[in-house]
Amino acid sequence: MAQWKIEGQYMESCNCAFLCPCITSNLQATPTEGDCKAAIAMKIDRGEKDGVKLDGLSFIVLMRAPGPMFEGNIKVGLIVDDKASAAQTEAISAIASGAAGGPMANLAPLVSEVAGVEKRPISFTANGMNVAVKAGDLVDQAIAGVASMADAAQPIYVDNTAHPANKRLALARATKSVFNAFGITWKDETGTRNGHFAPFSWAG
Repeated sequence: MAQWKIEGQYMESCNCAFLCPCITSNLQATPTEGDCKAAIAMKIDRGEKDGVKLDGLSFIVLMRAPGPMFEGNIKVGLIVDDKASAAQTEAISAIASGAAGGPMANLAPLVSEVAGVEKRPISFTANGMNVAVKAGDLVDQAIAGVASMADAAQPIYVDNTAHPANKRLALARATKSVFNAFGITWKDETGTRNGHFAPFSWAG
């Protein structure tokens, strides 16, 4: 298997009420709405696969689990930055699906349906503890980090998790969360839903 590496920034929102029980139960808990809908967004600052440079590209894994995540039957779809060439799209698809190994390969056995790949312009903006991602008409989400009383300039973290992006995740509330792709729909702007952000570094 070819060697590859990507690193950059990650954020997500989901339909669970804050704090999402999936992370803190090792995927055993029932999501607060019964099912889990999440958009996991990754902005690649630096990376390559098989000599194909991936710097500056973003992608989003949109997923739905019908119950506790450890039970599987997860549906996933991939949204890739429309700036990506065919070779770059193929490389990102292999990484995001786990086919190329790396952290997403651990999630692959739980996936029962791969709904396909869409391409849209993706914007990924971060300002301190506020992060927002938009992918055309398919995903529009924003999160605000939960500041720590110990240091208001830093978020509260949950550590030693099994999350594929990073074992250490900042806690956040979703200020906006809109999904409309691959038959997965969700809309919420109440500020009561869950979010996370972190740097990531993947290799395979």
